[in-house]
This record gives sequence, C-alpha cells and structure tokens, in this order.
Amino acid sequence: MDTIDLSRPTDEAVFAAMEPREPGDFANHSTPLIRNCWYACARASEIGRTPLARKLLGIDVALFRTEAGAPVAMRNRCPHRSFPLARGKLVGDRLVCGYHGMEFGSDGVCAHMPALTQTPATATVQTYPIVDRGPLTWIWMGAPDLADEALIPDTSWLGDPAWGTVTGSFHIKSDYVSMHENLIDQTHFPFLHPGTVGTPEYARSKLSVSTENNQVVIRRELKGAPPPGVYGKPANIMHKLVDRASEARFVSPALHTAFASVRDPAPDPGQPSLYRYNITHVFTPETNNSIHYWWFNSRDYRPGDLEIDKFMFEAHSQAYHEDVEALEWINEVVRTDGEAQFDLSFAPDKPGLMARRIMYRLSAREAR
Repeated sequence: MDTIDLSRPTDEAVFAAMEPREPGDFANHSTPLIRNCWYACARASEIGRTPLARKLLGIDVALFRTEAGAPVAMRNRCPHRSFPLARGKLVGDRLVCGYHGMEFGSDGVCAHMPALTQTPATATVQTYPIVDRGPLTWIWMGAPDLADEALIPDTSWLGDPAWGTVTGSFHIKSDYVSMHENLIDQTHFPFLHPGTVGTPEYARSKLSVSTENNQVVIRRELKGAPPPGVYGKPANIMHKLVDRASEARFVSPALHTAFASVRDPAPDPGQPSLYRYNITHVFTPETNNSIHYWWFNSRDYRPGDLEIDKFMFEAHSQAYHEDVEALEWINEVVRTDGEAQFDLSFAPDKPGLMARRIMYRLSAREAR
C-alpha cells in the first residue's frame, strides 16, 4: 500500500518526483474505455417489459425483463439488417424484431424466422451478463468468462431502511476519467461549491492518500470547525464547531464512494453526537465523451423525514449540477481548442493522478 501525507514537505517532494512529465501513463478523455468491469446500466426500476435502449461503452444495448422478472441485456441490433431490437416487442421471453419478425430468446439465439422454414444457426445476438443489486442493475461488457458477480461493488446501504437516501441522475457531455478526477479532488469544493459542501478550512485540512488493490483512498480530518451547510443545516448544528472526518474512494472505473462523519462534541439534549453520510457516485461511459451518472446521498439519522429529504436532494442536486457544468465546459475546451496543452499538476492533484494511472493500466492490460 502506497500512502502519502500531502501536508508533509517530504511527501510533497516525493509527489514532485512522481509528477507526470508526459501524458502517456495517465488515462484521459481519449484512453480506450475499460470493459472488464461491472457498470450500472440502469436503475432496476427502469427495466421492464418494454425494451429500453441505452448506449453503454459505445455499444447500443436493449434492456428488458423476462416474464419471471430476470433482467436481460442484448445488443440492440438485429444480425439480419441492423434494425434496433428495442424498437421491436416482447412476446413471452422472446424479443421480436420489428423489421422481419425474427424472434430472439433471452440467450440471444434466434428461435424463429418467419421467412424461413428452418431457423439459421448463425442468427444470434450478443448478450451480456446482467445482475440486479438493490436499486441498480449492473452489466459486464468485457470478457464473459471474467464476469464474476463477487466483483460487483458493495452499495448495500442504498437498500438499508436504517439509512435515509435521496438520489438523482444526469447525462453528462464529458469523459468518465475527468469525472473520477473531479470527485476525488476535494480542493475545488470551497470554490465550485461554496454554498453547499465546501468550507475553506476543510480544503486546507490534513489529507492522506493511499492505493489499495487498484483503489485510491483519501482520508481527511478537521477538528473544531463550522460544518458545511449540506451537513449542518439538516442536523441543525450550523451554530456549532464540529469535528469532521471523511474517506473518499475511487472504487472502480464505475464507482466512487465517500463516507463522511460529523461529530458534535456537545450535542443538545436528545440529539445525536455523530452524524454519518454515505455518498455514492455511479457512472457508466456512454462514449469517450458522454456519461450516464446516478448519485445517491444516504444519512444515518431521521430516515423518512421528508423535509430533510427535500433539503438534501436540492442541495446535492445543486452541487452535482455545478460539477456537471464544470466538466462539460472543460470537455468543450479540450475538444475544440486548436492548440494542445499538457495541464500542470500540483501536490493536491496526487489522488486524481493515482486514479488516472490505475485506469490507464487497466485499459492497457485489456489492449494487450
């Protein structure tokens, strides 16, 4: 495990020695998409008996459920004349092409072709491993023999009634590498999100970063400081000085999590001393320049409180909309500026660079 404390001058010197001089070893907007990974393809509630078309990792996919409720993911392209299968209809567990009536079972094999007396054995459509986990449905679009369901990341708190969860989604015109770097970069919080998650004190607090099994982990602590509005207002502790701790984690190319705690050293009578928040960012590249993005914010107090739900949804929607705007503006500059630029990096950028290096290596491994 590689751990660096960026508040120490010696470790900052270590970072300077590791700072990239060439972009080749770090993933960016043009790096081939990583396929050997479980990605969310939809909310589980989105997939039903009406085929849903969605582009994932550059491939058009048709999503539907069998009569028994099992999810199915099939390439959204008939092997005969490329008609989009999601424009067809379900008859039992067969997806019927709307152009020539070819019927494909949930395994992708053509079970009937009306124009022929015998169904050609070569008429098949690629299917993908797909699994429901809580509110999300996950898909594997890489090598099928590597699709181990044990690798689906844990997000069990999203279905735990002890946690109050609000959620939203965005379609973003940006690359998922930049999205990961944005989420793991906490130094932009006070400037891009001054009214919600950021405080100047937190941006300057002690930070350590480590790598653990192709994951990047940031840990941060701040004692005796005002809470940010997004945490302090629903807990009614904005008038207090609190202790904060957080762990932000690049889990996989598909997932970023953050576990935050706010401790009130002198709670009012009947009020908790500890407030916990789990922030879950789930995203899947549609292409190298667009992302499907689902976010969740969960708290361990007063689940079901509609007033807190409303506040948390609005506050986080605002913060994530600010991220979306920033990433889309950056993507526009990167794609259209006629003069290339190799961006500078500084010590606080270390966590994002570590994640980009991991993503580059994963992509390069697949290419080999």
